Amino acid sequence: MRLIGLTGGIATGKSTVAQILRRLGVPVIDADALAHEVTAAGSPSVAAIAADLGPQFVRPDGELDRPRLAERVFADHALLERLNAIVHPRVRALMAERVEELHAAGVQVVVLDVPLLLESRAAYDVDAVWLVYAPEPLQIERLMARNGLSRVQAELRIRAQMPIEEKRRLADVVIDNSRDVGALETQVEALCKALSAS
Repeated sequence: MRLIGLTGGIATGKSTVAQILRRLGVPVIDADALAHEVTAAGSPSVAAIAADLGPQFVRPDGELDRPRLAERVFADHALLERLNAIVHPRVRALMAERVEELHAAGVQVVVLDVPLLLESRAAYDVDAVWLVYAPEPLQIERLMARNGLSRVQAELRIRAQMPIEEKRRLADVVIDNSRDVGALETQVEALCKALSAS
């Protein structure tokens, strides 16, 4: 089995690439979706977050107050690191289970959709890293439009990640999403054909 790590910066279009891959029949395991699973109401992760970061981040119904938590951790790098230390090991364990299930079913190629893949590459044993790239000014513009954020809020979220140009240097494959969706689809289709041929 070949494992492809799909990553990008916030608002670079990684989710769109994941959708294209799924449409082309490539299984994609989404780390963000797994993070939601492991932080469901009543989970050990939520209890750990309340104990370490504070009970104010858990709503009365037991669900995480995700907007409040995001606002706080993106303004405080040390707090973000503490949150990641709680959630990421649980996400990696669940992802390994899903990979094993697909391997047992005879699947040949699986894409791991991991936003912070390059920040924690040692934790993921992938054969290649595919980066969805857009220049930072375009990231800011897209993030403001998509999430209704101010420029300062958008910049804080982008600055909480490794700079996109550094990610570009570290990636094995760069998927340029600075143009339209048609151009993006063409690149992803070509990569899938190359995977099938190999």
